[in-house]
Amino acid sequence: MGAVSLRLPDDVSARLQDLAERTGRSKTFYMVEAIREHLDDLEDVYLAEQRLSDLRAGTSQAVPLEEVMKRYGLAG
Repeated sequence: MGAVSLRLPDDVSARLQDLAERTGRSKTFYMVEAIREHLDDLEDVYLAEQRLSDLRAGTSQAVPLEEVMKRYGLAG
């Protein structure tokens, strides 16, 4: 497991400390959980921004929803 140094705003640090004390878990546990929870979303946003940039630059093409559904047997 890799180590990371992280500076938190005082209010976030206090909330995290309070949660850890109330639950008997470590602050690290909750920081890892928060990162895991939002990392997928951040990756999706980055990918969407890259795809939009590619579309606008003309280096990629959009595929109509109907075609995707047909291709994967989802057409009704």
